[in-house]
Amino acid sequence: MKYTPASTVEMLSDAHVAVVGLGLMGGSLAGALRGHCRAVTGIDHRPETIETAQQMGLVDYGTTNLADGVAEADIVVLATPVRVILQQLTMIGPLVPPGCLVMDLGSTKAEVTAAMGRLPAHVQPLGGHPMCGKEISGIETADPALYQGCTFILSPLRHTSEEALALGKALVMTVGASPLVLQPARQDFLAATLSHLPYLLACALVATADTLTSPDPAAWKIVAGGFRDTSRVAGSDVTMMIDILLTNRKAVLKALSVYQDRLQELFHLVESGDEEKMQATLRRIRCIRREMFP
Repeated sequence: MKYTPASTVEMLSDAHVAVVGLGLMGGSLAGALRGHCRAVTGIDHRPETIETAQQMGLVDYGTTNLADGVAEADIVVLATPVRVILQQLTMIGPLVPPGCLVMDLGSTKAEVTAAMGRLPAHVQPLGGHPMCGKEISGIETADPALYQGCTFILSPLRHTSEEALALGKALVMTVGASPLVLQPARQDFLAATLSHLPYLLACALVATADTLTSPDPAAWKIVAGGFRDTSRVAGSDVTMMIDILLTNRKAVLKALSVYQDRLQELFHLVESGDEEKMQATLRRIRCIRREMFP
């Protein structure tokens, strides 16, 4: 059977979606889906988070009980930190109805999809990673427009059905994102360089600035846009980032190693004082940046 955009949107509109974890990502997704499906249930271990989500109009129902929240779900989206997702995947299989689509929003995919592969046969697994976010967290920061215009990576497993993948794509497009199907290893390699490495670089920049300028009371008074923009993601949730780094260590270390080489090259370039080489190198890099973001 071929699943058309119209048929999958109809499937989604009749679906009961359960979002597990109501932080920035989960709360935003729940809010973006509400009104486009039969019902949205929010699940979180904090009662006050459930209450806030309901007050903000992000969910139709809320519960702190995982089993109760997913019992009648057609789609379950795990929006917790990666290592919590791994724990939840060991529990959720017997709790969901036959045919239920289980997705996640984790930033790394190899370990998550491996755990999904151990779900019971009646569950339809689909890894997910939306390429968006903010350096702030918590249900109060949730924004239903967060996913608008972003790329949303989907990583199906061998036994993920055509129907389940089509339904996942419909969900992604409904919240305003563009689906991109990638295998887990490829997604992790790319995310390490383009998402996880920038976080570590921002952390290193802040630490370097603190080391060099902390004795000078004027230092933070002269900080301008360049430093703020470059260091922004250093303010991200630490627990979330540690989960990401530890579940994608090999790819992150590879990215760090290559970055060290590039940084060393720039060090020697400045040390040499060779203006001609500096011009050539920096102009080439500027051209690459402009091609990426015209």
